Amino acid sequence: MTEKIFDEEKVAGPELSSKQKKFLKGLGHSLSPVVAIGKDGLGEKIVKATELELSRHELIKIKVGKSSPVSKQETAELLVTQSESSLVQVIGNTILLFKKNPKLAKDKQIKLP
Repeated sequence: MTEKIFDEEKVAGPELSSKQKKFLKGLGHSLSPVVAIGKDGLGEKIVKATELELSRHELIKIKVGKSSPVSKQETAELLVTQSESSLVQVIGNTILLFKKNPKLAKDKQIKLP
C-alpha cells in the first residue's frame, strides 16, 4: 500500500527543453536502474532513495515493477514533485529523472546543451 507522507509544498524541478531531453535520453540509455519500486508501492523510503541517488548521479533510472500498486505515470509525477527533479521520460516501466547538483565535482556534473 502507498504511504501518504508526502510534502505537498514541494514542486517539480525546471522544465527541460526537447533538446535537453534528447541529450539526457542519450546519456540515460546505458544506465541501469538504481531505484526499484515493487509491491510496497511508493513510500517515504523510495522518495529518500531517489533523492539520495539524484544527489550522487544527477541522472537516474527508476524501475517500476509489475506488482507495484501505483501506476508508472503517477509514480513519475509523485517522484518528480517530491524530489524536485525534472522528468526526462517514461518508457515501458522505466522512469528517467534529472536533477542538477551544483555540489557535485565539476567533472561529474552533466552539462546540458
